[in-house]
Amino acid sequence: MTKLHTLDDVDVKGKTVILRVDLNVPYDPNTHSIRDSDRIRAHAETVKELSDKGAKVVVLAHQGRKGDLDFTHLAQHAELLARDAGKDVLYVDDVIGEKALKAIAQLEEGKVLLLDNVRFLEDEAIEKTAEEHSRSSLVKTLSPLADLFVNDAFSVAHRSHASIVGFTVLLPSVAGRVMEHEIESCEKALNAKRPRIFIMGGVKPDDCVEIVKHMLETDNLDKSLACGLFGQLSLVADGTDLGEASGSYLRRKDVLGLVPILKDLQNKYGNKMEYPVDVAEKIDDTRVERNRDELPCKGLILDIGKKTVAHYGDLLENAGTIVVKGPAGACEEESFEFGARALFDEVKNSSAYTLIGGGHTSAALAGLGFSRDDFSYVSVAGGALITYLSGKDLPGVKDLQNSISIKS
Repeated sequence: MTKLHTLDDVDVKGKTVILRVDLNVPYDPNTHSIRDSDRIRAHAETVKELSDKGAKVVVLAHQGRKGDLDFTHLAQHAELLARDAGKDVLYVDDVIGEKALKAIAQLEEGKVLLLDNVRFLEDEAIEKTAEEHSRSSLVKTLSPLADLFVNDAFSVAHRSHASIVGFTVLLPSVAGRVMEHEIESCEKALNAKRPRIFIMGGVKPDDCVEIVKHMLETDNLDKSLACGLFGQLSLVADGTDLGEASGSYLRRKDVLGLVPILKDLQNKYGNKMEYPVDVAEKIDDTRVERNRDELPCKGLILDIGKKTVAHYGDLLENAGTIVVKGPAGACEEESFEFGARALFDEVKNSSAYTLIGGGHTSAALAGLGFSRDDFSYVSVAGGALITYLSGKDLPGVKDLQNSISIKS
């Protein structure tokens, strides 16, 4: 990929910097409170660096989507960002109005200002080109007040939204540290030592299919280890009847349309695609393991079994690169955390380069007591990581590469 300009390429002292981060984190609508997140901690490092270098830092971020329960203001985010950056973070409940413009004008060197949720603007979350978004209300209003745009929001880089791509047309633009590290880690995973093994789990099998299909077709994948819903669909594609409970669940999730694609992949790349040899079903709140030849089963399948873990563990022993997308099972339930915990342990103890991706996967790691330091890199991205590993362009990255000239 073309090298991106980064913070190493610019002098930010005394400059007004618009910094786009992703502070979109889990939100509890009952208590109206956000939850702590590695994502905020990661972006806090970029904020701290810019502040320490004497920039006037204007932070843009979003929370939720219009109409959703987690669509809210960013006052709480400012508090967590301040804590993690070790800096005072000013906050105004405004984005492009008089209050926001006054706060930007009064910002001093080394100070940090978080504006309110950019998705409150009607023209923010519309898929348009960078050129079109350069005429959006946000970009038209804030660009004249700034010297530099820093995009640190890799996890939203698959969206061609105003705050992601619009500033690159009018301002010198560089990647922030999170953006830089995420791309470096993805590139490393795609080019690191073989055998290259992907553990594909979680509850979004369409993402798994996209990644595995692209990686197999480009000869970049040596083994796909299926678990989660991707594992169940792989079994269905190979002719296994899972049982009424799991079959109904897959129908409700509307994912059975992926079965023909998986059948085709299995016919073409069968020796590279591994799926469960046993599963764990839920019977009266109890874990019951079944071999594949004992299916269909009565209960809902919520995990892989011990034989599958042992088989996958053998395959992981000699891996050069391991990418994990999604936990192996319903690890939020104690009886069904076995598969996820066991595979995370295998990955942790491997000498391979290890990339953990996706928000659900990161949450599973934390819930099971693993540390980010147990792995080579833990991504804070979800959809953007999937898009990148699926071989597709990310507008937020592409438009950074095409931004106007950098002036120190």
